[in-house]
Amino acid sequence: MTDYGHDLLFGTFATPSARAAADVVALAQHAEQAGLDAVTFQDHPYNPGFLDTYSLLSFVAAKTSRIRLAANVTNLPLRPPVVLAKMAASIDILSGGRFELGFGAGGIAEAIKSMGGADLSPGERVAAAEEAIDIIRGIWRGDGEMVKHRGTHYQIPGVRSGPRPVHDINIWLGAYKPRILRLTGAKADGWLPSLGYLKLGDIAEANRTIDEGAHNAGRDPREIRRLINISSLSVSDENRGFLQGPAGQVIEQLLELVLEHGFTGFFINGDDPDLVERVGKEIAPAVREAVAGTRVRSGTAAAPVASTSRPISLSIPP
Repeated sequence: MTDYGHDLLFGTFATPSARAAADVVALAQHAEQAGLDAVTFQDHPYNPGFLDTYSLLSFVAAKTSRIRLAANVTNLPLRPPVVLAKMAASIDILSGGRFELGFGAGGIAEAIKSMGGADLSPGERVAAAEEAIDIIRGIWRGDGEMVKHRGTHYQIPGVRSGPRPVHDINIWLGAYKPRILRLTGAKADGWLPSLGYLKLGDIAEANRTIDEGAHNAGRDPREIRRLINISSLSVSDENRGFLQGPAGQVIEQLLELVLEHGFTGFFINGDDPDLVERVGKEIAPAVREAVAGTRVRSGTAAAPVASTSRPISLSIPP
């Protein structure tokens, strides 16, 4: 049993379609009304049919009042870390502290290169992501002190930190391979893979790798929230597979993901208002109730509050 003790988080993983922009915003508002906790949007700047994700997030922030917001996940190679940090802090301020930062090292190399992004190997992209985390957190300090960094992938001669976000923005990494999983444990606040790319049989090893990274960095592995994108969830009368069937089956299988695999954040991929309604008003409350009861019976401790001094190693020139 691997339950890291975090509160449960349910949200959407929506398509930022330019042709259906009004529907995209309406779906976010509907998710809030249905009681979901977060709305997230894909970030594929090279897709000509998609809105710019951060422009969309700003607009949705103005059209909602409670629901949390995130890019899922930000394409880091196409967004310089200093600018990304300021964008994230700005949305957090404007939304009253509702923004979280999901980002990935950059998985579609050819598409990234097509927009002028750096041509990096997978290992180089992970190294760049590690540098970016330190730069971003340096900007978020918001104390007006200089942030300087001379790394392999980013050169920051000197920029003053700020603005400071309203709350400590969580960094959720989209990760699958050992090196970036260890980075997740060492420096991130959450792990955000997609079930379509992650096999159930690989989750335990991935969790062990994250935990190893946390231990090596002197962190409690329970600080790192485990979240997951689910593209296949559907509710129907017929059992069609994992997370596809009657509501009771879906609830039990989500419960398994919490108690056996440690996931406490679920983003449902799809743009169906009826599914959003059902997850928000039926599925999510039932899972919360079942998890709460199980935790009381087992004595599962709540997850520790993440340290506000997560490891930062800015490389400052003499």
